[in-house]
Amino acid sequence: MNDAIISVENLGKCYRLSHQGEKQRYTALRDVVAQKFAAPFKLLSKATGGKSTDRKVSPVVSSPSSTSPSSEDFWALRDVSFEVKPGEVVGIIGRNGAGKSTLLKILSRITEPSTGRVQLKGRVASLLEVGTGFHPELTGRENIFLNGAILGMSRVEIKRKFDEIVAFAEVEKFLDTPVKRYSSGMYVRLAFAVAAHLEPEILIVDEVLAVGDAQFQKKCLGKMKEVSRGGRTVLFVSHNMAAVKSLTTRGVVLKSGSLVFDGASDVAVQFYTNLSSSPAGISSPLTWGRGRHTAICQVKLLDQNGKATLHYVPGSPFRLEIELETDGRAGLSLDGFLLDQNRARIAYLSDYQFHGETLKPQAGRFMYQLELQPLWLASGNYSFDITTAVVNSNWDHYVEAAVDFEVIACNPLERPWDLKQSNGFGHLALISLTPSRCKSS
Repeated sequence: MNDAIISVENLGKCYRLSHQGEKQRYTALRDVVAQKFAAPFKLLSKATGGKSTDRKVSPVVSSPSSTSPSSEDFWALRDVSFEVKPGEVVGIIGRNGAGKSTLLKILSRITEPSTGRVQLKGRVASLLEVGTGFHPELTGRENIFLNGAILGMSRVEIKRKFDEIVAFAEVEKFLDTPVKRYSSGMYVRLAFAVAAHLEPEILIVDEVLAVGDAQFQKKCLGKMKEVSRGGRTVLFVSHNMAAVKSLTTRGVVLKSGSLVFDGASDVAVQFYTNLSSSPAGISSPLTWGRGRHTAICQVKLLDQNGKATLHYVPGSPFRLEIELETDGRAGLSLDGFLLDQNRARIAYLSDYQFHGETLKPQAGRFMYQLELQPLWLASGNYSFDITTAVVNSNWDHYVEAAVDFEVIACNPLERPWDLKQSNGFGHLALISLTPSRCKSS
């Protein structure tokens, strides 16, 4: 007898992508308006035997081959099969576009699969976006009961957990305020609090917890550990490999819509690291995709002369050049993570968190330059994940390994000894201002 709480068999999801023919004429709004105004006169012309004298509007009629758009099938998922036992905590790992979010949407019954089937035994709570299932006109209090009812909870269950949810979300003062007036951070806190406290058998959490203040992230990770220890099943998607190792016991790696690895989480992280590694400095911006409001187009590491480089010299200023597009939405931040060769995060940068700055609230393509403090990085290979983010909420466009680079040697204070990653002493040399001094006790 199959005792799996989640059973996925030959799952596939296909989308039809349409492409306009190269010769098709672009139709502007003025053309549409002109055609609408011309329509009555055309009918009059037909009624009078085609003797109309109107010659100002002459719509272009193209051949069928030039106007019919071509299309192709895109498989976001193909032949994915796995099972999850009750109480397992599984990390879903993969690059942008690997199919992680599509898989979670199918498991959450948001979208239907094209092929295969999914069997779920138990109630499912999903946290895929900020405020999933919230009604903007309702208050925080009303949305707790609404979301709980959507998740299949009785009013008695919701009342029993109500105080814990409010305390966790830290929204007591705004409990009777419509959630449309909440900040993005308040949305995240309340959405996660409801999903985590209403005791579903299956909890699905996407990257929504990636941004937000450090205290809230720590609280969320602690709650997820508590949930997993309570015997509930958790599916966790994150680009933070350290969090995946810490929270999960098993990892599923997706690549281009296919499942390529399923095993212990530490082995899965190593497999994914090897899979996603590329020669230093080589990246593929064409495969990066885009976010809802932004698209990171190119990232370069610059040397002292402002030229692109593949190497960083420890002790020198660290310069990054980032080209991105934005639709002009206000309240966007530029963030990044420094990762070692095992894709463990070792440092964090943020325009908003450290400088209070956001991206220019104007649509267009812009170039940003960051100059970081000098670092005494141990010799080895590193990469930078670069992301745009809605301040204190979710990431918008996250690019893994946007730039790779190498530290050939690290010789703090010109000592002959090389500080290497492989020595196991850590990634940074901490240089004191003076040697330690002995003071009499």
